[in-house]
Amino acid sequence: MGRVIALILLLIPIIASGYGIKLMRDAFFTTIISPYPSLWIQFFAGVIFFLLGLAFIAGFIFHRDKKRGKVAAKFLKRTK
Repeated sequence: MGRVIALILLLIPIIASGYGIKLMRDAFFTTIISPYPSLWIQFFAGVIFFLLGLAFIAGFIFHRDKKRGKVAAKFLKRTK
């Protein structure tokens, strides 16, 4: 059950990133979507959605690899 919840939590930023790509594409081809008053606001909203989704997925993968000890030595905790 825990893996299903984790999968659902990972799908949310993936969908947000896809929506951000769609917003940027529509702004590039001059198609204004309803809640955005201008193309540049729509484009930057797409950039924000995309970067937040990408950062969440990248952070999740980095955290998982760090727990398993599969990252470079400079990222591992140093014990004194």
